[in-house]
Amino acid sequence: MGLFSKISGSGGLMNVIRCDEKDYLVWKWRPNNQELGKSKRENAIRYGSSLRVKDGEMAVFVYSNDGGSAQDYIVGPHDDVIKTANFPVLANIVGLGFGGDSPFQAEVYFINLASNIQIFFGVPYFDVFDPRFPDLPVPVAVRGTITFNITDYKGFIKNNRLINFDLKDFKAQIKSSVIKYVKGVVTNIPTEHSIPIAQMERKILEINEIVEKSVARRFVNDFCVNLKAMDIEAIEVNKDTVEYQELKRVTADITSNTVLTQSAINIQNMKDTQRINAENMEETLRIQREETQRAQRLQTEQNFIGAHALNQQTEVMKTAAESLGEMGGNVGNDGNGFNPASMMTGMMMGGALGGQMAGVMNQMGQHMNQTVQMGLQTPPPIPQIAYYLYVNNQQIGPFNMSQLTTMVQSGQLVPDSFVWKQGMAQWDMAKNTELITLFNSQPQVTPPPFPPKM
Repeated sequence: MGLFSKISGSGGLMNVIRCDEKDYLVWKWRPNNQELGKSKRENAIRYGSSLRVKDGEMAVFVYSNDGGSAQDYIVGPHDDVIKTANFPVLANIVGLGFGGDSPFQAEVYFINLASNIQIFFGVPYFDVFDPRFPDLPVPVAVRGTITFNITDYKGFIKNNRLINFDLKDFKAQIKSSVIKYVKGVVTNIPTEHSIPIAQMERKILEINEIVEKSVARRFVNDFCVNLKAMDIEAIEVNKDTVEYQELKRVTADITSNTVLTQSAINIQNMKDTQRINAENMEETLRIQREETQRAQRLQTEQNFIGAHALNQQTEVMKTAAESLGEMGGNVGNDGNGFNPASMMTGMMMGGALGGQMAGVMNQMGQHMNQTVQMGLQTPPPIPQIAYYLYVNNQQIGPFNMSQLTTMVQSGQLVPDSFVWKQGMAQWDMAKNTELITLFNSQPQVTPPPFPPKM
């Protein structure tokens, strides 16, 4: 239940309860400049007094209620006049024996909700260990600022006795906690976040984010304040210590060996890749050559199969003719060497065989004629330009233009690669031969210049 009623006008003012401080977090109001703890009048509020709370601040009234303590919160902006009408709680505060005109007791505190409090902090040198070298502690210092404000004012009032609140002491408490928290988080950075000590100065933004998350949670729990920002300005590693020098030397050796090993692996991988590509290219060319030779053999066999068939037919007819001749000598032989029947039979058989042979010859002639015509209609294959390459101290190839184009696109063939083909006196760079067109035809990597302004 509140103490104040929102009204227009300002009649019957006895006191104006307001805060005119410029830089404060918690400020206690006292009437007529009463000193703290000198008199009960410092908490005396008269009926009809005015309360003015600016935007961004809050007034807290603390008063006794049935033997206990109660608070009323008035968040600005507010401009109120204290009255008992419609506020029965005032009947318990204002002395009824004085007709309601005597002052009642209540502590009034103003809390700044808009102001941001900034504290500078510095954590002196403390030992940080690289998990790989636990026997080499390296001193590290941290400097920076924190900025906080009050958002949970009820929790803040519960955690802090406002009458004894002192901003200087409160800042000291927060600063002490910040040093403890920052030291605890940074000490474990190398182990928990895999950031080597030698790189902590360069990883300041990453470390700042880690520390800020941890400290923000603890600020809410410990002080009921909101950590708006933590800015670590510097992480200083003491590089003059023997431990740091030894750590740097060992780390440098490890890094150097790692780089050398990785470089050797990369070189070996490149060599293996080139060797595999060369073997694959050689195998591809071998298969292509075998397929070409096989196709040529099939074509040759197809061209000469007709002649082979003619030879076979000729042999058959020859054998048949000889057989007929013998038959003609035996049929009706009267012993005088002349047999008209045999002669007639031979002539008939010879005519039949001659007709058959003529048909075969005609058929073969037509087949050969078609073959010749097909040969005339089909153009000969385009002569292939074959280049050899000199790669990794060995000769590979030959490669045709299509294969060379693919090799240019994959980076296997570059302008300075040595090449040779039949007719060249010696090996020469690709850029000095007709292959230069393969490189000029590659897609343009950089854009052309801007067109002139019209």
